[in-house]
Amino acid sequence: QVQLVESGGGLVQAGGSLRLACVASKATINRYHIAWYRQAPGKQRELVAQITYGGITNYADAVKDRFTISRDNSKNTVYLQMHSVRPEDTAVYYCNRPTGMAQFGWGQGTQVTGSS
Repeated sequence: QVQLVESGGGLVQAGGSLRLACVASKATINRYHIAWYRQAPGKQRELVAQITYGGITNYADAVKDRFTISRDNSKNTVYLQMHSVRPEDTAVYYCNRPTGMAQFGWGQGTQVTGSS
């Protein structure tokens, strides 16, 4: 069973950048579509971006043109490059398979805090 570990979060000033990493262990994720999600306090988890095993990407409107999802199959890792971070991007960020697909166990997530 794939295990996912998210990292790279932190405190960032509005307009700043962060790169999150989702590292998989125990099995390869190279043939899976993978998504980044986020959950803000008091809100439901929402899908932010997804990437197919072939590298096709899709984004939520709220992050389009600011975030970029990518993958490095040699490292069994999926990234989320965040630019122009806003206070409303503050959330715990998780990775997993996209909604509607059988998902792996959820990791601990990584906290992103955008300060104004």
